[in-house]
Amino acid sequence: MREETLAVHAGYIKDENSTMAVPIYQTTAYEFRDTTHAANLFELKEIGNIYTRLMNPTTDIFEKRFASLEGGVASVATASGMSAIFYAIANVAEAGDNIIVAKQVYGGTTTLTAHTIKRFGIESRYFDINNPLELEDLIDDRTKLILFESISNPSIDIADFDKITKIANRYNILTCVDNTVATPILCKPLDLNCDIVVHSASKYTTGQGLAIGGIIVERYNLEDKIRDNPRYYHFNEPDESYHGLIYTDMPLPPFTLRVRLALLRDLGATPSPFNSWLYIQGLETLPLRMRQHSDSTLKIAKFLEKHPKVKSVNYAGLKSNRNYSLAKKYFPKGQSGLLSFEVNSLEEAKKIADSTKIFKLVVNIGDSKSIITHPASTTHQQLSSQELIDAGVPEGLIRLSVGLENSDDLIDDLKEALDKI
Repeated sequence: MREETLAVHAGYIKDENSTMAVPIYQTTAYEFRDTTHAANLFELKEIGNIYTRLMNPTTDIFEKRFASLEGGVASVATASGMSAIFYAIANVAEAGDNIIVAKQVYGGTTTLTAHTIKRFGIESRYFDINNPLELEDLIDDRTKLILFESISNPSIDIADFDKITKIANRYNILTCVDNTVATPILCKPLDLNCDIVVHSASKYTTGQGLAIGGIIVERYNLEDKIRDNPRYYHFNEPDESYHGLIYTDMPLPPFTLRVRLALLRDLGATPSPFNSWLYIQGLETLPLRMRQHSDSTLKIAKFLEKHPKVKSVNYAGLKSNRNYSLAKKYFPKGQSGLLSFEVNSLEEAKKIADSTKIFKLVVNIGDSKSIITHPASTTHQQLSSQELIDAGVPEGLIRLSVGLENSDDLIDDLKEALDKI
């Protein structure tokens, strides 16, 4: 099936009630038929519901539907996008290991990787997304993951998937792509030789800023890369916390299986069934919305590019953009609804952000309502001056998340704000 059909139907098999809408299974626990059934579920001799911290029928439909859209074999939903990123790291790395992260990523990802996981004994090393060859000098025997964004937030750089995955596969290292900005409608990293995809479902997946959530998707046949790979020995040795289970010996996809059985079990960042239901509603219209987001944003980017008070515009759909050839290669259906532009100073940027009427001053993206953000003083405020430069976030940078309003109204709103500086 094509993605518009998958977005509406994938993963849902109707029960005896035959409800057209996916039900919300708002429950914490499930009744077992008998003690043998309960024991079989815990020993994975049977697959079924045990406890909503591990699985839930509504969440299961969301996971299957999202995995089908990404072209993955399985997925695990989490309570937030940040927990999805943390679980992807914690699933492969331990004290003494290192991961390699693009400098141009969401500010929260930079904080997580530069500070929080350091306390777990995991080192983060950073490379310029525009120069993937830097990876060669950063990789060693303890490197466990290469993490980057398909479209970076807020610098709007495009990853060169071919170059990054070629290096990663030469060293047999897993790649993890945050595909939040692009969504599986505009880009499918798993089809581009990447191994793991993560999303903040809080963004375009819901589409209306209704719920916080995340998801991790695993590619088909990832076990072939993990099996007997000394970097990932813990997938190939008995897990004493789960009856000596060896993940690569299981018939289920090993990466997401371990996230569910070890990390969700012990850390518990699980989405509520109601939130999973909200994500399902959002997925039904995602293909339509991403087309309009992309079309409107390109129109606004062209307007800003010609405005005399705008120093530069970051949007890969513009022919003048340095990422234009990569955008046409990897994002032929559109470049999403996120753009950033730079004005001359911090003061000018703040005045514009304070002056718009339709664009609301919010730290979120992917909403049906248009959003304006000044990253240097909000989402990336915790970064040092050098880290801001490395992340592509100068003080005069403004980020726009273009919604579903009429694009001419949005242009008028920006024009009025720019005229005030």
